[in-house]
Amino acid sequence: MSTLFLIVFLLLVSYNRNMSNRTYVCIDLKSFYASVECVARGLDPFSTNLVVADPERSDKTICLAVSPAMKKLGVPGRCRVFEIPKNIEYIMAEPRMQKYIDVSSDIYSVYLKYVSKEDIHVYSIDEVFMDVTDYLKMYDMTAREFAERIMQDIFDVSGVTSTCGIGTNMYLAKIAMDIWAKHVEDHIGILDEETYREKLWDHKPLTDFWRIGRGTVERLRKSGIETMREIAHADEDLLYHLFGVDAELLIDHAWGRETCTIQDIKAFRPKSNSVSSGQVLPRDYGHDEGRLVVGEMADELCLDLVDKGLITESVTLHLGYANRINLEPAHGSVHLPVASSSSKYIVPFVLELYDRIKNPFHDIRRIMLAYNNVVDEAYRQYDLFTDPVEQEKENRIQKAMISIKHKYGSNAILKGMNLEQGGTMIERNGQIGGHKKGKT
Repeated sequence: MSTLFLIVFLLLVSYNRNMSNRTYVCIDLKSFYASVECVARGLDPFSTNLVVADPERSDKTICLAVSPAMKKLGVPGRCRVFEIPKNIEYIMAEPRMQKYIDVSSDIYSVYLKYVSKEDIHVYSIDEVFMDVTDYLKMYDMTAREFAERIMQDIFDVSGVTSTCGIGTNMYLAKIAMDIWAKHVEDHIGILDEETYREKLWDHKPLTDFWRIGRGTVERLRKSGIETMREIAHADEDLLYHLFGVDAELLIDHAWGRETCTIQDIKAFRPKSNSVSSGQVLPRDYGHDEGRLVVGEMADELCLDLVDKGLITESVTLHLGYANRINLEPAHGSVHLPVASSSSKYIVPFVLELYDRIKNPFHDIRRIMLAYNNVVDEAYRQYDLFTDPVEQEKENRIQKAMISIKHKYGSNAILKGMNLEQGGTMIERNGQIGGHKKGKT
């Protein structure tokens, strides 16, 4: 019994030591898209008024980014063009998504000079987490010195300024960057649990904190809770009543705790997988036009399945009505009798689902289509109504189409529906993430 107790004790000590002695770095590329455009023009992002937005779209289009100089003037980072004060003169840069991906790739190469990819978690195109615990002793540096070295290297390679948060867990590193680093000259914030409570427990607004949105803030406010200190000391039963299991994370973060590590993220495997596609339409689409676009998306997702060697057994469709229409979004799913990647087989089910869930008298503006529970095509089965020969023939045709698209471009092969009025596939094939690839 004493031996078992000793083993458990040593494991707990080891776990606590590993958790409390970790050092995480979170690096964010400041106003990334706008900074890249400024650097490309030989301009200083901190003194140049520049917004990244598509001039071919209406003034209601959202700016992908604004330069730090614009932010100093009070212009928010994700505003719409018409919201920019008329008295501010600025450069409008057309989005160049491929350019931003290339620069981000160059910067990722900088991280790899110092840290193994196993200790890096890419959070977004302009933000990463790194577990630098085991590197500080090797480089004989403090966490701040290590961060300064990487940030300078990023600037030398790309001309982009970065901000950095350093913390004893991933949450504190993120908060140190999001809230603290913005207010210090060297753009580096450092927090542990003690300094977090000392400096930020009474910080407002709560929306400055990672993973706290306006809805959460409103529910907390109705209960008289407005700061992290008050969350930490609130009745836990109340918080679980308000937020369910999410209250556990909220309480941990209020105390500055976070048990998830980069190794946990790397080891995570979802119970099921899906592939999806979504788009915001350029204008309000009527029933038939919307049906056309849904058909395009369904066909393209089938090619995506074939390209990845996957099959799906169910489909989910979500439709958002035009903003002027006060209707809840339409939502529905359908289970396929046989798992497949065949466009001829799946698309009719998708269109039937569209006709079933959509109000035919109202326009739509947003579409999200997902193929659920995807598995390897090795698990493909056939029923009595499926011709294996025909299925294999179509599969070969789909693979040939994919090969041609990879070699000559996504618009090298098109179907008749892609050429119909209202079709969006040709334009979308020239975009990344819904924005123009642009010239690099």
